Amino acid sequence: MGSNPSKFKGRSNPVEQVSWDDVQTFIQRLNAKEGTNKYRLPTEAEWEYAARAGTKSTYSFGDDAGQLGSYAWYNGNSGSQTHPVGQEKPNPWGLYDMHGNVWEWVNDQYDGSYYGRSPSTDPAGPSSGQYRVLRGGSWHGSAGSLRSGIRRGSTPDPRSDNFGFRLARSPGQ
Repeated sequence: MGSNPSKFKGRSNPVEQVSWDDVQTFIQRLNAKEGTNKYRLPTEAEWEYAARAGTKSTYSFGDDAGQLGSYAWYNGNSGSQTHPVGQEKPNPWGLYDMHGNVWEWVNDQYDGSYYGRSPSTDPAGPSSGQYRVLRGGSWHGSAGSLRSGIRRGSTPDPRSDNFGFRLARSPGQ
């Protein structure tokens, strides 16, 4: 709040150059300003549910990576920068840029093998760890790094021009 740390500034561009820690500070300030506690990062399970939009395919639009340029900003079409949100096609639920543009921080700790042993319904993520999860791929990544199921871990402190976030809002608060 107050300033945009992004390398690629634009009124509708995603905010990037923010660490997981920066996002937590932003959320605390936003909730204080609004007098609520409804804003937060989505869980990894919530993020993937939204990204897949009811599909089980590689991408929310199917398995053909040749169509990716109609749905996402990635190294095949981005010109090495972010772009205003909503310029490409949305997923079936109307959500834009779930694939590409910026990697999105989620709330979960990262454990590379967690989903092999987690509950299949609404997994809560590991309870501890030194890494946080990023989802969705970015303008810098290849088609394979934009799959609906792709995930990566990072310490919570780096700022990168391809790390951003998407807020979740809890209902009824």
